[in-house]
Amino acid sequence: MLLGPPGQWGCIAVLQNDLNWNLLRTFYVIAQEQSITAASKRLGISQPSVSNALQKLESQLGCQLVFRDSRHFELTLRGEKVYQECRDMFHGADRIVQLSQDALEEERGEVRYQVISNLASPMIYELLRLFHQRHPSVKLHVEVRNSHEILRNISKGNVNLGFCLLNKPVLNLESVRLFREEFQLFCGAEHSLYGRESISERELRQEPFISFTCASEGMGLEPMAVLQASANIGNRITGVSSNLQEVKRMIVSGIGIGLLPTYPVQADIDEGVLWPIRVTDRPIGADVYLVHAPKQDLSGAERAFVRTVEELAPMYQDVT
Repeated sequence: MLLGPPGQWGCIAVLQNDLNWNLLRTFYVIAQEQSITAASKRLGISQPSVSNALQKLESQLGCQLVFRDSRHFELTLRGEKVYQECRDMFHGADRIVQLSQDALEEERGEVRYQVISNLASPMIYELLRLFHQRHPSVKLHVEVRNSHEILRNISKGNVNLGFCLLNKPVLNLESVRLFREEFQLFCGAEHSLYGRESISERELRQEPFISFTCASEGMGLEPMAVLQASANIGNRITGVSSNLQEVKRMIVSGIGIGLLPTYPVQADIDEGVLWPIRVTDRPIGADVYLVHAPKQDLSGAERAFVRTVEELAPMYQDVT
């Protein structure tokens, strides 16, 4: 393979296998720095060695690459063309190295995270879609836990990533706020309050309540705190679970009233399985966060997952 047609370059034909890549790299740095002195500092070798390498390359190619005098530095026309070829060549080599590293990371990568039960949001769907599109070989390992367990497991180093409901960021743990999840108070079709548009707080205080485990254990749950603070509702607990489907099952069965996130149960509302009870004008909701261990403790695949979350979060923070 020739560097260029002999008629164009005015150089001797040089087979690629005969080229010294170290000389080409030295010339590439000289051209970038526009100075032999600066190139020697960047390469960590003496100035005479850099000058000697340039002379050897010019001798090998049979043409002058640099105009040199004490006043200025300038590439010859042929030198500029060789520099452009070197730039493309070394940039391509850098990309190949990066691709091989990315491929190795993908082949061996796994992202394990814990998530609260039935967390549903357009942002979560887009996160998983986009991350898989970019890293198709990374395996996802998902475990369902309540928010309190997730925080405890991250603090102990049992897992590095978790999606939680939080009142505010937790000290000593890094977190990214994702979006606000809206909650409503519901009863089932078998309940005596079903279908009623106006229900007094006094009636609601007397009703048995179905609760999420994290509402009564550990750090509490913000929507539950809103109800208890504003209307003194939910003090009599008759059913509890960390799983949304089980909480919903008890509510649908008429055992009691309870809070559920609106988005995951919208189909049940539309079908009349659940009846929303208006209890306060104050919005009832909780912030969803991705909580993670310090980035230096994350694997390459986990860091890529966090970067994808950070990229998407600003687009969804005002979306419930």
